[in-house]
Amino acid sequence: MTTVPDISLAEVHEAIGATRPDEECLVFRDRRFTWAEVQDRTRRLANHLIARGHGCSAERGELEGHVSGQDHLAIYLHNGNEYLEAMLGSLKARVASLNVNYRYVAEELRYLLADSGATAIVVHSAFAPTLAEVLDDGTSIRTILQVPDESGNDLLPGAEWYEDALAASSGERPDVEWSPDDLYMLYTGGTTGMPKGVMWRNGDAMRSCFGGSPTATTVEGFVAEATTGLRSLIGPPFMHGAGHWIAFRTWLGGGTVFVPSIPERLDPDDVWSTVEREGLNFLLIVGDAFARPLRDELDRTGADRDLGSLAVILSGGAALSAPLKQEFLAHLPTLMVIDGLGSSEAGGQVSHVSAGGRASTGTFEMSPGNVVLSADLDAVLEPGSDEIGWLAKTGRLALGYLGDPNKTARTYPVVDGVRYAVPGDRARLLDDGAGGPGIVELHGRDSVTINSGGEKIFAEEVEAAIKAHPAIYDCVVAGRPSERWGSEVVAVVRIRADHQATDDDLLAEAQKHIARYKLPKAIVRVDEIVRSPSGKADYRWARSVATS
Repeated sequence: MTTVPDISLAEVHEAIGATRPDEECLVFRDRRFTWAEVQDRTRRLANHLIARGHGCSAERGELEGHVSGQDHLAIYLHNGNEYLEAMLGSLKARVASLNVNYRYVAEELRYLLADSGATAIVVHSAFAPTLAEVLDDGTSIRTILQVPDESGNDLLPGAEWYEDALAASSGERPDVEWSPDDLYMLYTGGTTGMPKGVMWRNGDAMRSCFGGSPTATTVEGFVAEATTGLRSLIGPPFMHGAGHWIAFRTWLGGGTVFVPSIPERLDPDDVWSTVEREGLNFLLIVGDAFARPLRDELDRTGADRDLGSLAVILSGGAALSAPLKQEFLAHLPTLMVIDGLGSSEAGGQVSHVSAGGRASTGTFEMSPGNVVLSADLDAVLEPGSDEIGWLAKTGRLALGYLGDPNKTARTYPVVDGVRYAVPGDRARLLDDGAGGPGIVELHGRDSVTINSGGEKIFAEEVEAAIKAHPAIYDCVVAGRPSERWGSEVVAVVRIRADHQATDDDLLAEAQKHIARYKLPKAIVRVDEIVRSPSGKADYRWARSVATS
């Protein structure tokens, strides 16, 4: 593999901005920031952090892959311009930012701040009371920047208002040497276990996660490729990797990032109105949880909207079922719907495109750097193998998990002298019939696999089969204890308001798509499916419902 020289994301972003200082870079509500303004604001944040003593204390070359030599800035915010400013500004201070799930209760927040060792935090006022509960519990926080919001909560003791800190700081380039070794850190969601901080060199994340040029060898090379013209609306929270990955991908293409006006929840009218008003061409969503309410809004008002500018809907982070893709394509025939598969540990991996009225799900085109490893992680499988193995990636990967050398070693095995990331997706590599690299048939995360009667059943595969019935609004599948089977499959479903379906109806449809032994032994109906704000299934909740 050819080695491409390392370049810092901060350096590249500033260089792209220098070629278009007066063009729009970031839009949130009535605030329209140019590239020059974003540069100024992120430099001011960086200089403020540096003045407070935050930065890098040990260079990357001196450290193991699970160790950080930098201060960490926790970002405890709803979506808004401040979120992306905090990520970029901390990078310019040589401080590693990290995402905080804003739904955490005090105990979970306490764990995250302790595990990350964060020394600074940016927080929306709405979350100030929860933060106040944990600040005296031995956290390392010594700098608090607070962003006002509709909650009207007072400034925390010892905190500064975010805008006041920026106004009092310098807009000059920070007096530090930006390095591609400096960390970008992403905490996993923790829906199946405790969250872990995945650590990336920003020079690697820029190419593997943020879609930056894989071949550019100079800053000028990145600038030359910043011509995508993307005008992107980011639907999911930035605390979810897909959200800020696409934001930075848009910037690396020289485009404009738009943030929904209602960041606390998905508002379909706000999303479609913003696409129409701003002439946007790219929309990011997360699976069916986002797609269904957006589809419903199109059913109600689509005929009255001019959405002709929209060229791409990308779903990242959760599966988007084929029926919903088909309905989007029926409303917007020129649309391209893309499933993007990636992970915190490996970055972007493989994708699937639906267009021209045709849609499917569950298979992905194999792309360079990706392989399917055997179940025992001792060989690379060839196309056409019957074995269900592990989707893996090599090349530019994360360094590892903060403070956890054992989990780092398990997730990044070395096979035949090559280091791979194995995030946990089970897959089979099908023969593409043309002598090519093959087609990836995805079976789902091993962490939510149900072992029933000695057979491994993948929850996401059963979910897709149940969702094929038109009466299903949403579905999550989990296992529960069974005397006969050890564990049995249970489908937790939400039925569409205008539909009816018996359990037999649902099972009859599912049986068209999966083997009988994979069918749910029980179906539980609920009014709402609990998901994270990013749209990912909460399998711990689903298991509790299935066993109750």
